[in-house]
Amino acid sequence: MKRFVCLALTLLLLPLPLAAYAETPAVSIAAPSAILMEKETGTVLYEKKADEPGFPASVTKIMTMLLIMEAMENGAFGPDDIVTASARAASFGGSCVYLEAGEKMSVRDMLKCIAVVSANDCAVAMAEYLCGSEEVFVKKMNDRAKELGLAHTHFSSCSGLFDDGQHYTTARDVAVMSRELLRHEAIKEYTTIWMDSIRDGSFELANTNKLVYWYPGCTGLKTGYTSTARYCLSASAERNGVEYIAVVMHGETADSRNRDAETLLSYAFANYRLIPLHDGKELPALPVELGKKKAVPLRFDGAAYQLAAKGSQPEYALTLPARLAAPVTAGQQIGNLRVSVGGEQIAEVPVCAAEDVPRIGFGGILAKLALSLVGI
Repeated sequence: MKRFVCLALTLLLLPLPLAAYAETPAVSIAAPSAILMEKETGTVLYEKKADEPGFPASVTKIMTMLLIMEAMENGAFGPDDIVTASARAASFGGSCVYLEAGEKMSVRDMLKCIAVVSANDCAVAMAEYLCGSEEVFVKKMNDRAKELGLAHTHFSSCSGLFDDGQHYTTARDVAVMSRELLRHEAIKEYTTIWMDSIRDGSFELANTNKLVYWYPGCTGLKTGYTSTARYCLSASAERNGVEYIAVVMHGETADSRNRDAETLLSYAFANYRLIPLHDGKELPALPVELGKKKAVPLRFDGAAYQLAAKGSQPEYALTLPARLAAPVTAGQQIGNLRVSVGGEQIAEVPVCAAEDVPRIGFGGILAKLALSLVGI
């Protein structure tokens, strides 16, 4: 019996393919489509019809916010730059902050309104600010979707307000774009706001994502609703250095959507943890024979973490040669770090040269020989 339990635990801790986690019916989700993903590694822990395309409503704005954050971090503009609302942007209804044509608002406040109250008018104003027109901005959205490998996504607006049959995505694609957005830590300054205001406090904002208020560690991310899309949500939360993304699409009610997201996130936090694939010890510099440098520094390559069952304790075994012969090329694999859990290897991390070390020429070899002969 003891051997059987050990074998079962070992199988649980092996580096399963992403889909293998998702096949386990560990939770019950009411929504017709959902997925649960760990942010750092992209590991999928649960999925339900995750590749079924549908209208995402305002979850669309995850891609809108991603393009805004990328442009801002690339120096195209700053959070205090001023955006002037066009008549077209001001004409948008649904979720909005009732911009007036010609009204001026900072990028910071525009982004706050998009993230917190899903403001369609602010989304269009920012699209026009970045690209001159929403049409050009939407092309950038679709180009970025292709770069991220979103095979079942196509956008026809930056807001997700209207369903024209050409605007669709999937739970999996939403999780991938959410993961990309969360790489920009500054977005959490906006997505974690529960209540705030604009226009010098005269217009109050309350987050459409109620998990921000009650779910511990919630970091966002974006809600969506229309009568076509029903209730959609990409919810993210972080605890103890690990962050998960739960995407729920087309739920029947806001409450059921929120319960599904909470169920998925709580399942992840209760059952999994990130294992570091580096042991934290500084790698030694290896001696290089006949090199223009005496030693070459080393670095780890590949992933830094792997998801594993909670309670797993990693063990590390570093394998390196005693010395190297020049030439050595940066990125050349020199050895490896084997990571094991419960006596079973779960990963092998390459250890590579951090820089080039060229071989000394014939004259250098003669000089070294001469120095050795005179005892220097």
